[in-house]
Amino acid sequence: MLFKKNQDKQQKPERPKETLPESIAGIASVLVVGLFILTFVVQHFEIPSSSMERTLLIGDHVFVDRLTPLDKGKMGWLLPYRGIHRGDTAVFLTPNPTEQGMYLVKRIIGVSGDRLRLHDGVVYLNGVRQTEPYVVIRRGDHDEYRDEFPTGLSYGIGQISPEWAATLQASIRGEEVVIPPDHYFAMGDNRDNSLDSRYWGFVPKENIIGRPLVVFWSFNVPGDNGEPKPIGDRVAAFVNVTVHFFSLTRWNRIFHLVH
Repeated sequence: MLFKKNQDKQQKPERPKETLPESIAGIASVLVVGLFILTFVVQHFEIPSSSMERTLLIGDHVFVDRLTPLDKGKMGWLLPYRGIHRGDTAVFLTPNPTEQGMYLVKRIIGVSGDRLRLHDGVVYLNGVRQTEPYVVIRRGDHDEYRDEFPTGLSYGIGQISPEWAATLQASIRGEEVVIPPDHYFAMGDNRDNSLDSRYWGFVPKENIIGRPLVVFWSFNVPGDNGEPKPIGDRVAAFVNVTVHFFSLTRWNRIFHLVH
C-alpha cells in the first residue's frame, strides 16, 4: 500500500512554472486594479487642521469614498451608492474663490431646503435644537457672528467677503438661513476654531469629493492648514516621519472608523 501511494505521487504531473511574461502580466494587473481603486473608488487625504477635532485629528490619514457623491449613478445596479446626508463628514473643494483648488473636510449640517440658525453656538435645524455629541467642548468665549448666525451678520463685516455677505442676506428668512437647491451647509466639529460655511458660504453639490471612511494611519505632527509647502519643508517633513515613525504614530487610531 505504501509503494502504491509513492507511485501515485511520482505519477502526478508537475505544475508548470510561471514564465517571466506571465509574472509581469500578473503584477501589472494588480497595479492596474489598485490604480483604478485609488483613482475612482477611494482616495487618500491628510488632515491638516484642528477644525474637525475630536472626529479627525491633525496628522490623520484617511481613505475617502469617492462613489458616495455619485448617488445612484450609472452603476447603481452594482454598488450601493447613496448621496450625502445630514451629519455626514465630507471632503469637498472649497467654494471660497480666494482658495481655489483647496480640499476641505467638514460635517454636513444642512441640506437643500433646510432652515438653519445658531443661538449661543448651538445649531437649530428646521426649528429643532440639535444634539451633536461629536462637537468639541467650547472655549467659553462668545463671538456675535460665529455664535448667533445668521442674525449676527452685521458683526461679520470684515470677517467675510462682500459676495458671501450678499448671498447670505438674500438667503435669510426671519432669523434663519435657507439652504438653496443643490447646496450644503458645512461646519467643523471644533466650532470655535473652524472656518466653515459661516465664513465662506454654501457648498455646491458638484464640489463634493466623497466621505472619509477610515483612518489608515495617524502621525502626531503640527498642522499646516493645507497650504503648499516649499521643497525644503517637504524634505524635512519626510525625514521627521522616517526618524519618528514608531514614536509619533498614533497606533490607537489605526483603522479608526470615521463617523
